[in-house]
Amino acid sequence: MTDTTDRPSSKVARLIDEHNLDGFGDELEARWTAEGDDRMSLRDLADHFNKRLLERTLRDAEADAFDADGIYDRLAGEEVSSGVRTETRTRLERDGVDVDRLDRQFVTYQAIRSYLQEYRDAEYEGQSDREKIEKDRRSIRRLMARTESVTQERIENLRDSGRFDLDQFEVFLDAQILCENCGTQHTVAELFEQQGCECQRE
Repeated sequence: MTDTTDRPSSKVARLIDEHNLDGFGDELEARWTAEGDDRMSLRDLADHFNKRLLERTLRDAEADAFDADGIYDRLAGEEVSSGVRTETRTRLERDGVDVDRLDRQFVTYQAIRSYLQEYRDAEYEGQSDREKIEKDRRSIRRLMARTESVTQERIENLRDSGRFDLDQFEVFLDAQILCENCGTQHTVAELFEQQGCECQRE
């Protein structure tokens, strides 16, 4: 499917046109709708898009540094220290790259999803997001039930063999997920019901 002008506004489409990334929209769609190991998730596609954008920006600026993957990881990687990120930005700015503008151009997985589904009318016929979420919810529920059962059994064995001083007891398993962006704690059930943290959609 090719891009057309008779489509909703799309940041991804605008950047593809602005940076002359001809055919990249087709590639994004093909990778998203592929099957098996060839398929890329929306988050992976966002990283893939941002790296291509960075690569084109480096080329246009005739920058000395041209390891787009490594530079992107140092700019946007979650495990990168602020010192490494600052050093990378300084080097790019010295090479003539407008890093603030580049930051604004980087896209999220939501922008990729909007581009594929709304701008290109693409559909993935495999497992839906809702099906995947429900499958993982059941998997976690089974794992927690299994952990609770094993904990109960092991403690009972220790008690019955005289290694634990314990009479009647109950096991409670309460997994909490902390969003490091806003500091909100969620139970597993809450997080799955909301499909993430509300702060990401604000």
